[in-house]
Amino acid sequence: MGNSQIQSLFDFPHMIDSEDAARADFLRREIERHNRLYYEEATPEISDTEFDRLQHELATIEEAHPELAHEDSPTRRVGGRPIEGFSPTRHREPMLSLDNTYSIGEVVAFFQRVAKALGTETVPFVIEPKVDGVALSLLFESGKLVHAATRGDGTVGDNITENIKTIRSIPQSLPEEAPDLLEIRGEIFLPRAAFESINNAREAAGLDPFKNPRNAAAGSLKQLDPKEVAKRPLDAVFHGFGAISGALPPTYSAALGLLTRWGFRTSDRLWFASDANGILDAINKLDAFRSSLPYDTDGAVIKVDSFADRQRLGATAKSPRWATAYKFSPEQAETRLLDIIIQVGRTGVLTPVAILEPVALSGSTVSRATLHNQEEIHRKDIRIGDRVVVEKAGEIIPAVVRRAGGQRSGSERIFLMPETCPSCGGAVFKAPGEVAFRCENASCPAQLRRRIIHFASRGAMDIEGIGDALVNQLVDAGLLKDIADIYRLKPAELVKLERMGEKSAANLVAAIEASKTPPLDRFLFALGILHVGKSAARTLAEHFRSLDAVAKASPEELRKIPDIGEIVAASIHGFFQSSANRELLQRLADNGVQPPPFNAAQRDAALVGTTWVLTGTLPRSREEVTEYLRNLGAKVVASVSSKTTHLLAGDDAGSKLDKARSLGVRILSWSDVEELFRKQR
Repeated sequence: MGNSQIQSLFDFPHMIDSEDAARADFLRREIERHNRLYYEEATPEISDTEFDRLQHELATIEEAHPELAHEDSPTRRVGGRPIEGFSPTRHREPMLSLDNTYSIGEVVAFFQRVAKALGTETVPFVIEPKVDGVALSLLFESGKLVHAATRGDGTVGDNITENIKTIRSIPQSLPEEAPDLLEIRGEIFLPRAAFESINNAREAAGLDPFKNPRNAAAGSLKQLDPKEVAKRPLDAVFHGFGAISGALPPTYSAALGLLTRWGFRTSDRLWFASDANGILDAINKLDAFRSSLPYDTDGAVIKVDSFADRQRLGATAKSPRWATAYKFSPEQAETRLLDIIIQVGRTGVLTPVAILEPVALSGSTVSRATLHNQEEIHRKDIRIGDRVVVEKAGEIIPAVVRRAGGQRSGSERIFLMPETCPSCGGAVFKAPGEVAFRCENASCPAQLRRRIIHFASRGAMDIEGIGDALVNQLVDAGLLKDIADIYRLKPAELVKLERMGEKSAANLVAAIEASKTPPLDRFLFALGILHVGKSAARTLAEHFRSLDAVAKASPEELRKIPDIGEIVAASIHGFFQSSANRELLQRLADNGVQPPPFNAAQRDAALVGTTWVLTGTLPRSREEVTEYLRNLGAKVVASVSSKTTHLLAGDDAGSKLDKARSLGVRILSWSDVEELFRKQR
């Protein structure tokens, strides 16, 4: 054997199957996509069970082929990125996620690992319900709530303090006995009864229902206006701690007693065990009990009770070694797949939906189920006419899990996505690296209502008076067939609508007229281009300066811009290449809608480089004030620090005002800055 051959063996110590490499690459993209949908958009496409299967499959491939295990693999990270629109907040201690299992055998193995590591045969454990909610961290300093944050990526989350303050069951101060610095971790949830009421109201208004209470809670917390959050009866359960400056009781169960005494809601029921049999017995009892809880639970959390033992056991980069989550398996049923139809979502995504022989599942009769996307259908080799297994795991629409097996008759048909949209007949587009097919037509009827609402929203064209109910009336009356029709509305047409008087109609037309020359970045955001949020729209406006330049940009030009990657570049280019979208833009221009060229010189030189914090109640929403300040060149953050230059204090300003005074930060009232905002209008 020659030297070159010997060297090649050292260069390639493991033979990697090309199918494994391709599958690992696909799984990473899919997991990242589902993470974004779950954590950032609160619109998951698959159940937790299916997501865990994807994670487990990727972990298995990476374990067999370490060369495929990237440093940024989703198997090594927690959660998703912070949500655009909220300021980032760094956790004092990382918010780790729990290892999940659906196997009783793995629960026993977990106990054995812990007992072996601690050198004992029995270990005190606490078993509690796994609340299916949104992870939350509260930071208290000197007994006062400083900020509240989502999990985010485990290290940095979104500052949602003002939203959390609207939840009456969460205390905003601690008694004197509490440590000076304390992070408390929990879950935000929406009670089942409130979830049903909200979905009934959404369906009555022609909106898509939330898939489950967890999504409804996440969607509520994403609201940038705390007044909107206050309309949802959110609640919370607290079950853990992060950074602590002082001492807590020696056990977790005793520390939960402290939280309860301080006014925090903790687990409605705890079970205790010291060996594997006791843990399994507790899981069975919890399973029988959980239907009586007001919130959804999807499993049992098993935790070592002693804080000292937890310290000895430590954690991996992603999960603690002293806890695990056993997830209850969702109920499944077998039936026949009669057909596959296409459902067009509000963002244009074409989703295959299974038409099933009706089957009883989780207390209801199921005749439809989601199939997610074409790639998964083909990978699972599911064909029309097959016997299939469906499951329901907290979702309104169940999912097809797999083919049931058995002999095929030969009459089964392979499914292919349509080349044109079934709603409007427009072209269907699939971006490189994505699995989703989308309708490119911005005027597609299936997407129309949501597009109009987004277009007119405060962060976009800011047309006051256009809300969900009015949009439904306008579309149903045939007055709006695309967003350009907004600018053709006449008072005489509007007064014929329910609850629309002459004054209201005149005010609406005036608001529409006032929106015709929006800032370029807000217009780009209003168009609803896939993957283009407010930040990306601002980046495009600053770089290209005009709408025409953005529309003519090549994918190569777009990819060179910071924060505009390959997928986003392809989405922007595809949007402006669509003939339907070009016609829509022309109709907008014909009706006088024309964003002026972006002019960075319009910024107030005195504010460039300044750092602002907002506190108290202001005459305008925080989202609006934040946008104005950023347009003037200022940076807006959530917490007061030595880097803060200005504090804008509204009514009932709290601890931030006190801290700003102690640091010598310049404090301004609304009257001090009102003229700045008037100029921005």
